Parts: sequence; structure tokens; C-alpha cells
Amino acid sequence: MSFNLPELPYSHDSLSSLGMSKETLEFHHDIHHKAYVDNGNKLLSESEHQGKSLEEIITSTYDSSSVAQSGLFNNASQHWNHTQFWEMMGPTGREMPPELESRLKENFGSVEDFKSKFSAAGAGQFGSGWCWLVIDAAGAMKVTKTENGVNPLCFGEKVLLGCDVWEHSYYIDFRNKRPVYLSNFLNNLVNWENIASRM
Repeated sequence: MSFNLPELPYSHDSLSSLGMSKETLEFHHDIHHKAYVDNGNKLLSESEHQGKSLEEIITSTYDSSSVAQSGLFNNASQHWNHTQFWEMMGPTGREMPPELESRLKENFGSVEDFKSKFSAAGAGQFGSGWCWLVIDAAGAMKVTKTENGVNPLCFGEKVLLGCDVWEHSYYIDFRNKRPVYLSNFLNNLVNWENIASRM
């Protein structure tokens, strides 16, 4: 297999009124994500992992004993992360389905408590990384965070929602105000119908 840059599921300017500018999406998708695809393909062609699925490449190249991951892992994982990220947002789907709202209340007490915990995880991630809403191997819903390009697939968890907290995801629109970016992401950008479909 080879990595392919997916088209955005909406136009570059369709999130502008919601807090993510056309310029951010042009840089983030067209340049940063494309770099992960191009670099990943080069590294994949030189490896023994050709023929594996993207998810298999991520889980088989993740090194739990090291903070510094291989180049193939970093690019493959960031390709997967970003592909999910684009789908998790949108100009539609902002009404939370009842089944998702119920699960969030069951696990976190309220939707607002979930949002607070998710935002705290993203704001508290030192340096680059991601924050996530996942279902763990025991079936429990929880909020996690990971450094750099690491994602919950590495820990056998199902991803429902993820937010990129690398600076390139928010600096054009929010400068250094990561907590404001996270709040805007949850309140204006998430396609909750997509998130519910992942449960």
C-alpha cells in the first residue's frame, strides 16, 4: 500500500466562520499533512512493512520503550491522526446525538464536565501532541493525551474524538492561546454525528 493525502470533506473556507481559517487549513492539510504522506511513502518503500494496512504499520512500528519513535511510525501515525481529524470536524453535524450525550453523561457526569476534562488534557499536553476521547479495552470511555504523533491505536483503544495540539493547528487563528482553540474546537468545530458513529 501507499499513503494518499485525502481530500478535505469540506471546502477550505467552510470553517472560517467557525474559527478555523482557510489559511490554517491550507497550511495544515495541504502542507503539513502532505509532508507526512510524502515522507511516509519514502520511508515505507525502504521498509519491510509494505503491504500492511496503515493501522498495522502504526501498531507494529510503535516502540513503547522509547519517547523517540521511528520516522516511519511518526509519519504513518500522523497521517492517520490527521485523516481522522478532518472527518471529526465540519460545518454540519454540530447537534450532539442523544446516544453520545448519554454516554458522556454516564462516564463524565455531564457534557460540560467532559469538555472541561478534554480541554484540560489538550492544554496540559507539554509540547506537541494530541488529546483524545477513547473507548478502552474494557469498554470504558475516557479522555487521554499523547505526545507528538502517538495515538490510541498504540494502546488498543478505539478513538472517538481527537484534537491536534501541535502549534501549526492553531497558531494562525489563535496565536499561543491553546485553551481558547480547544474551547472553540469543542463548541464550534466538532461534527458530533461523526463522533457518535464511531462508538
